[in-house]
Amino acid sequence: MGPSVLPTWLQPRYRKNVYLFIYYLIQFCGHSWILTNMTARFFSFGKDSMVDTFYAIGLVMRVCQSISLLELLHIYIGIESNHLFPRFLQLTERVVILFGVITSQEEIQEKYVVCVLFIFWNLLDMVRYTYSMLSVIGTSYAVLTWLSQTLWMPIYPLCVLAEAFTIYQSLPYFESFGTNSTVLPFDVSTYFPYVLKLYLIVLFIGMYFTFSHLYMERKDVLRVFSVKQKKM
Repeated sequence: MGPSVLPTWLQPRYRKNVYLFIYYLIQFCGHSWILTNMTARFFSFGKDSMVDTFYAIGLVMRVCQSISLLELLHIYIGIESNHLFPRFLQLTERVVILFGVITSQEEIQEKYVVCVLFIFWNLLDMVRYTYSMLSVIGTSYAVLTWLSQTLWMPIYPLCVLAEAFTIYQSLPYFESFGTNSTVLPFDVSTYFPYVLKLYLIVLFIGMYFTFSHLYMERKDVLRVFSVKQKKM
């Protein structure tokens, strides 16, 4: 008798693809809901809707960003093909801004820049997760492939500028209220505004590495996609 063949649904590759598809689908639905909600609120209430953006969609935004940390595990154990360090930089940016700045300082949540930043983040994620979700099941579209590899080029730098402006606007509040500033043993203190100012430098250095990585990835993906299209 020949070697037994596992049913398709028991094969590791099939299970991995099912898991990734569900993960991407959940993220797509979450970010789609956020962007749709923001758009509907803007057409209903105009600029007034921008002030309470965080109160309306902040919880879902925090859930989506928390779940996205799984992507580091995906890359580490090899079920998702990507480079760990660039993805770590991108996720760190959002975690610091969303949880360390916006969530922890209520006064900054009403700023227009928070609404703008959420629009940028969700636009990128909607396209990225749609592309990734279809790629898992072997489906590709030329327009979507090009968009997923190109949209970040104008938007990602704008994201970083919006993140930097969010930090800049938050500094007076952190300085006044002492939020996140702690006194450690042996009279060592952590003054959070200094941490944020230092992080601004790290933010722009990280942007350079991330942009370089995404640009090289774009060249590789579009080249491979072009070869596949010619063979069809």
